[in-house]
Amino acid sequence: MSQAEDHAGTRRDFLYYATAGAGAVAGGAAVWTLVDQMNPSADVQALSSIFVDVSGVEVGTQLTVKWRGKPVFIRRRSQEEIDAARAVPLADLVDGKADNANLSAEADASDENRTLDEAGEWLVMMGVCTHLGCVPLGDGAGDFGGWFCPCHGSHYDTAGRIRKGPAPRNLDIPVAAFTDETTIKLG
Repeated sequence: MSQAEDHAGTRRDFLYYATAGAGAVAGGAAVWTLVDQMNPSADVQALSSIFVDVSGVEVGTQLTVKWRGKPVFIRRRSQEEIDAARAVPLADLVDGKADNANLSAEADASDENRTLDEAGEWLVMMGVCTHLGCVPLGDGAGDFGGWFCPCHGSHYDTAGRIRKGPAPRNLDIPVAAFTDETTIKLG
């Protein structure tokens, strides 16, 4: 037996292992690319949550921002608006649920369950009518001093609750929270 015959098996084994290793690396790279392309793009991730500076919003006024392609109403309500919303008996409401993503689905539509703060001064709602998706008009519009949808005549009160018209639900409350005294995080 020559010296070349002694090492023939080990050279062949090395070639098998090297080929298998290269194939594993190439296969891993191909799978990684396929899995990575399923992640959300940077523009989608950037829209998943936004920070809104509300330091310039005066009492009795509203700021409208765009989040996830839809308008969001951020209203700093006056004491009269808060009192009007809190005086409404729950039995008078069309939709008795809060429709608030920050609370459980069973929470009632009381004004306290729809506002962002305990005092009820801040109200954050999706600015999309729950009937067919039009954008309601604000600043005391409609029969109840809140918002009015000009498309089909839905009237919302000062807490964004449906009171009259074809809309089946209250205006939705998105996930929102104060991060400091003047900044609200949506999402």
